[in-house]
Amino acid sequence: MSKQYRVKCRETDQLCRGLVTFNNSIFAIDGLLDGETAKIELVYGKDRRSTTAKLASLEEPSPFRQEPFCKAFGRCGGCQLQYASYEKQLALKKAAACRLLSPYAAVPDVSGMKNPYHYRHKIHAAFCRSRRGIELGIYEENTHRVVTVSDCSIQNKTANAILRTIRKLTETFRLPAYNEDTRQGLLRHVLIRCGYATNQIMVVLVIGQEDFPRKNSFVEQLRAAHPEITTIVQNINNKKTSMVLGDHETVLYGKGYIEDSLCGLTFRISPKAFYQVNPEQTELLYQTAIQYAKLTGQETVFDAYCGTGTIGLIAAKSAARVIGIENNASAVRDAAANAKANSIKNIEFIQADAAKYLNSPAAKNNRSDIVFLDPPRSGASETFLKSLVMLAPQNVVYVSCNLETLARDLAYLVKKDYKVEKIKLVDLFPWTVNCEAVVLLSKDEVDSKKNLD
Repeated sequence: MSKQYRVKCRETDQLCRGLVTFNNSIFAIDGLLDGETAKIELVYGKDRRSTTAKLASLEEPSPFRQEPFCKAFGRCGGCQLQYASYEKQLALKKAAACRLLSPYAAVPDVSGMKNPYHYRHKIHAAFCRSRRGIELGIYEENTHRVVTVSDCSIQNKTANAILRTIRKLTETFRLPAYNEDTRQGLLRHVLIRCGYATNQIMVVLVIGQEDFPRKNSFVEQLRAAHPEITTIVQNINNKKTSMVLGDHETVLYGKGYIEDSLCGLTFRISPKAFYQVNPEQTELLYQTAIQYAKLTGQETVFDAYCGTGTIGLIAAKSAARVIGIENNASAVRDAAANAKANSIKNIEFIQADAAKYLNSPAAKNNRSDIVFLDPPRSGASETFLKSLVMLAPQNVVYVSCNLETLARDLAYLVKKDYKVEKIKLVDLFPWTVNCEAVVLLSKDEVDSKKNLD
C-alpha cells in the first residue's frame, strides 16, 4: 500500500539524500536537494509500523538542479550527484564535512576542479554476455550486473576510446566473456592506467583461463588502433572472487608498467600498485600534507600505510630520514623502485603491519617526530591508533578518503591529548559523494601535563 504527499526538503544528509518531515517522521529521499518541493511516495508495511519513502516527482526544483549528463546515471552507481551543479556539490560536501569535523576545527571550503570531467586515470571495466553479444562496461552499484558505458564523462578520454576498440576486437576474434557462475569463458576484466604527466598507457587484460587464443594477433591489432599504448599485460584470475586482478601476470608488450610524475618525482605504476586516480588534485592533496608537516630537514618521519611510497618520497627531500611501512609486498617493491628511480637515499621501506611496527622496538629506537597516515576507506585500526598514541609523535598528518572514519579516528586521538590544528578538503572525485581531507594533529602538551599531574 502506498500514498503520495507534497513536501518541502529542508536539508540534505549524506550528500545525496534530502531530509523531509511528514507526520512527525523524518524521511531521507535519494536525489532530493534542500529547498526543493516534491511529491514523495510513502510505502507502508503490512503492519503499518514500517514505512519507506521515495521521490515520486519534483514540484519546485532547486536552481542548482541540472539534467544528468550520462545515460547510465542511476544505474551504474559510479556518480551519485550528476543532478546537482558542481558548485552545489562542493557546498554539499562541505556541509557533510562540517557535520562530522566541526567539533574538532574550522572546516574550510572544498578545493574543487576547474574542469571536473575525465579526471579518472585508472579505469576498470567488466565483460559480460548479452543478447546483443559481448558487452563491456561498469558494474551496477552493489551488483555484478554490467551496465554498458561507451563514453564515460569522468574517465580519461583515450581510455574510453581504447575500451570501445577492445569491445570491437572481442567480437572480431569471437572471444567469449567469462561467466562467474559457471567459471567458463575467457575475458573477465580490462584495467587501463594512464599517466597524467607522461601520457603513458597500460592495458591489463584479465582472463579467466590459462590459454588466450590468438593473443598475439589481438595485441597487434589493439596496438595498431592505439599506438599510444605503451604496455599490455595479461593477468589470469580464475578464482571465484570479487577481486579484479589475479596473482599471475604475463607481459605481452612493453615493460609491464608505466611511469607518471607527481610533485616533481617519477613514480612507477604496475598493475596492482596503488596510485590516486586523479593526479591533478592529488598534487594539491599531497602538497598540503607536506606543508602541514612543517619539515625542517631534521626530522625522522614515519609514513604509515605508505603503499608505493608516494607521500614519503615527496617528504624525503625535506626530512632527515623517512621510514615507510606497508603490509603489501608488491607495493613495497614498487616503493623501493620509486626511491631508486628518483635517487632518494634517505628513505627505507619496511614490509610490516603498520600497527605492529609502531609498537615494536625498532619504531621506538627510530623515534619519529612526524607520522603521515593515509589508511584505506575503513580508516585506521584501533590497534594502530593505540600504537600511535604510545609512540607519541609531536605531529600527525592524516590523509583520509572517508570523512566518517576520519571523524571516528579524530575522536579517539583528541581524547588521547592530540589537538586538530588544520583541516583541508580536496575534491578528488567530482560527481560522487566522496571527498578527501588532510588533517594536522599536534600533541597537546597542556593536556598531557594535566594527565601526568
